[in-house]
Order: sequence, then C-alpha cells, then structure tokens
Amino acid sequence: MFVTAATILHADLDAFFASVEQRDDRALRGKPVLVGGGVVLAASYEAKAYGIETAMGGRQARRLCPHAIVVPPRMSAYSDASKAVFELFEDATPLVEGLSIDEAFLDVRGLERLAGAPVDIAVQLRRRVLDEVGLPITVGVARTKFLAKVASAVAKPNGLLCVDPDEELAFLHPLPVERLWGVGRVTAAKLHARGLRTVGQVAALDESLLVHLLGGASGRHLHALAHNRDPRRVQTGRRRRSIGSQRAMGRRPKSFEEIDSSVIAIVDRVARRLRTGRRRCRTVVLRLRFDDFTRATRSLTLSRPTDQSQEILAAARSLLAAAAPLIETRGITLVGISLTNLEDADPVQLTLTEDWRPHALDAALDRVKDRYGSAAITRAVLVGRDQGISIPLLAD
Repeated sequence: MFVTAATILHADLDAFFASVEQRDDRALRGKPVLVGGGVVLAASYEAKAYGIETAMGGRQARRLCPHAIVVPPRMSAYSDASKAVFELFEDATPLVEGLSIDEAFLDVRGLERLAGAPVDIAVQLRRRVLDEVGLPITVGVARTKFLAKVASAVAKPNGLLCVDPDEELAFLHPLPVERLWGVGRVTAAKLHARGLRTVGQVAALDESLLVHLLGGASGRHLHALAHNRDPRRVQTGRRRRSIGSQRAMGRRPKSFEEIDSSVIAIVDRVARRLRTGRRRCRTVVLRLRFDDFTRATRSLTLSRPTDQSQEILAAARSLLAAAAPLIETRGITLVGISLTNLEDADPVQLTLTEDWRPHALDAALDRVKDRYGSAAITRAVLVGRDQGISIPLLAD
C-alpha cells in the first residue's frame, strides 16, 4: 500500500551511553565525556566537537581532547534506560520496530483522533522521554523509513524534523551521498571518483549506469533510495537475521593465543545468545580489522544448523587460522564473530544421531550464568584475561 502522508517516526537517543552518564552525574553535564578508556564506546556531543568518534582508540581521543572526562561503562544502567524509553515508544503506538537499544521506527498511522498529527506525537514523545527518563532524543518524521532515518540524522542532536511529502526530493537531493543507506567509505570513494557527491547527482543517473558502477543489487538499491522509493513497512516482532559480537583490541602487538582467547570469549557470548533466543545458525562469519584500517570478512557454512558452542568455535578457529597470514603482515585491531542463516530451534528432542552431551553441557553452563551472572563460570583459558565488554542488546 502506497503511503501519502508522513506517518513514520525514527526516534534515536542522542549519544546514548554518554547521555545516561550525564543524566546520572550532574558534574558531567556540559562537559566532554568519554565512555570507556581503551576504546571509546560513546562520546558526548561536547567531546564529539573535538573530532572524537565512537570506536576510536582512547589515546587518540585524549590527544584530541586532553580535558575529556573518561568514565567506565555501566551496561545495566543503559539497559534500564533503554527499557524505560521503549515503554514510552509502545505507549505512543503499538507499531514499534526496534533497531537497537537506542533507536526505533514507530508507525503512527490512524492515530490522529487519539493523539494528534504525527508531528504532534513526535513532540509529545520527545517531551516524555526527557521528562520521564531524563534523556534527549531526536525524531525524524517522513513518509518512508529511509527518509525518517535521514531526517533524524540531519536533526541531531536533540532535534525534530518532519519532511513534508511534497518536499521530499528537495530535502534529500542536496545531501551528501553518504546519507544513502549502504554508502560506506568504499562506495563513497567510487561515487566521488565519478564526481558524484550529492544524492541528487546519484538520482540523475540512469539505473543501468549505477549498476555498472556498483553492481546489480547495490546499484538498484541506491537508485531507489535516491528517489525515496522505500516500500518497507514498520515491522513488529521481527527476529534477528544475525547475532554477533566484536572486540576492539587496540594497536599493540598481540600473540595468536591472545587473539584466539578473544575469539573463544566472543563465541561463548554469541552462542549463549543464540540458545537464549532458541535459534540455530548455519553460517559462522569472522570479521577482522587491521592496523591499516582495512577489513576482511571470512565465512563458513556448516553442514547442519547448530547452537553448540564447540561446533561454532571450531568453525571460527578454522576461519581464524586461514586468516593468520593477513594478521601476521597487517596486525589486528578488532575481531568479531557473527552467526547468520538463523532458524528457529526445533523443540523436538535430539535425534539419535546427535550426541546429547554437548547440548547438556551448554544448557548447564547457561543455567549457571543465568542464575549467578556471566562471570560466575568461564573457560580455563580465559581465566585472568579481559573478555571485553558485553554491549546490551534488544531482546530477540
């Protein structure tokens, strides 16, 4: 169904982790705040003004802003704040699609008589989030999900922007090509090399030229977005298409054993989330970032879906071993594991061809961690090692 009114909201909490810290400690308000010392997990807008970005190394961040205040992350506080905000989202409309713990799409069609026009709902939502949760939030309002997200990005921080359907392309086309979903550094460089720097310049090209330049799927995707063609509706109750976690490792030299221990910790984390969500995966993906900021991705598809930690770890280790020459020559600053090709776990008991012991062991370990916390039990190889920070996520 074609929607003619701007009824989709994209709500995005501003500098979420840092804002929670400033909310809870008045001494931090108005000052440059960094959450996390080794790697910046979040930066307040006062810190961002110095060029600090999320995932930047702590040393580089402190060089840019020597007087920044570094605070340790408090994941339980961020999780509680997210839950409170999502309760307000769901009080505004039953059609809420969470994207992460700090942003969501809301569909407010048909609520005019109950709550007012979409922009009025957005105004009220921002007021309630600030008054009841104590956090600033930016909201973009538009006819499509894509444009609502672009509007919120343009309106940041702590803003509200509604794009009228009659003004969509006039708003969109002057923006840089980086505003298009799917345009990262590599794609942006390809477009810039052809003199394409604005969305309007991309929109002026024939689709066939974009396909020739970027490939079939990417070319058609960007051509559609450049004309604000995005038929996707706000979806509720949608399950994850992948489950992943990563760890920034800094720029110092690292032994292969240290990298392997990080992979073990990440696999334990994502496999537990897989079982908690009663899912199984078919594909294990290894993601690496090197000292020169280049990246590499390797994947392995298993013969059957699994939720067993040992099977997933075996696949991850084989991928890591294959990538060892790259790591040795380029160094490594980040390692991540993603589980994809997910399917719901079969509630039927194990077949006779499956060994019940790995399942029983994983289940026992999960029960201990659920009751006593994730640090209550760990692998011997991880004892005494920093396993990194577990970022809170939306429930699957």
